[in-house]
Amino acid sequence: MSKELIRLANCTMAFDDEVVLDNINLYINDKEFLTLLGPSGCGKTTTLRIIGGFQTPTSGDVYFDGVRINAVPPYKRAINTVFQKYALFPHLNIFENIAFGLRIPKTDPLGRKVKLSEEEIHQRVMEMLEVVNLRGFERRRITQLSGGQQQRVAIARALVNRPKVLLLDEPLGALDLKLRKDMQNELKRIQKAMEITFVYVTHDQEEALAMSDTVVVMDGGKIQQIGTPEDIYNEPKNAFVADFIGESNIIDGIMRADGVVEIFNRRFVCLDGGFDKDEAVDVVIRPEDVDIVPEDQGQLKGTVTSVTFKGMQYDIIVDFYGFKWLIQTTDLSPVGSRIGIKIDPDGIHVMKKSRYSGMFGDYSSYSEEYEEISGAGYEEDSGNAE
Repeated sequence: MSKELIRLANCTMAFDDEVVLDNINLYINDKEFLTLLGPSGCGKTTTLRIIGGFQTPTSGDVYFDGVRINAVPPYKRAINTVFQKYALFPHLNIFENIAFGLRIPKTDPLGRKVKLSEEEIHQRVMEMLEVVNLRGFERRRITQLSGGQQQRVAIARALVNRPKVLLLDEPLGALDLKLRKDMQNELKRIQKAMEITFVYVTHDQEEALAMSDTVVVMDGGKIQQIGTPEDIYNEPKNAFVADFIGESNIIDGIMRADGVVEIFNRRFVCLDGGFDKDEAVDVVIRPEDVDIVPEDQGQLKGTVTSVTFKGMQYDIIVDFYGFKWLIQTTDLSPVGSRIGIKIDPDGIHVMKKSRYSGMFGDYSSYSEEYEEISGAGYEEDSGNAE
């Protein structure tokens, strides 16, 4: 069983009466890769800065290994940070950049200043160069490195002091797409090799799903959901999480009974229960969980309004009663064609209504008909309904 290392208890942060963190509670386990995920302004970087000691919460407590550390300054915490701007020293070579923190005298329990020997500094720097796959680069200048290599130097510099926790604030933001994907794998490898806790901040849901043991989805200064990447994707708690994590069709529905939900006046078998009879709900259907079938075999029938080729698949927008669905498929259905769709019970996820209901999930903006339907309500149409 994992040991709890960090806990934020009822933490609120306000700047000039503007609340940016609203009474959040979060715990982080030892050796865990946890990602704070959300849009700009959601409070994820503020949460990271509170953990690192760069900000003190307006109210609430921060615990590290069971000890309250609200008043402990950053340099006295067993925590290091890698920022999006790596802040490397261009006048120092790679070895000296990594060794920089080791050359600063430390205070021992008796209050004495202690310096590391040059032999130990050399050993620890070379160990870090091995971990980040930069052995042989120690005498190079910062300007001779690629963006990904510079990032590895910044990580090595943060890890050489042997912290218990490494905080990473959108460190891949300045890299191109291919390098970002390479560094995702590299960061996960480093975290496993060092066996320490990583707390990672990003707005990129693909990064969060690819690297994390635990994902914390945030919006409006609140935690919306905490779970494994699989839980967050397959079992979103509300429409915001469903929309932010991947593509989603989010439709108004009515829960007629356990295992039976109604959308567009048609009942579907699902795997969800525990709702009130006839309770209004949000229904999430992922684009990859929809099967296209001949029109006369479909549970629902609609018209293709847009097709986009994405290499591995087609993104197809289909009009069902004025509501536009996204379907991802390897089979081409041309614009204007009539199709049917089928959805298996495990492809339907039912959620409670929330303040985010009605804000996401309609792909009308893909269609030229958007202005025509934006103010229209649902009407039964003999051409679309069975």
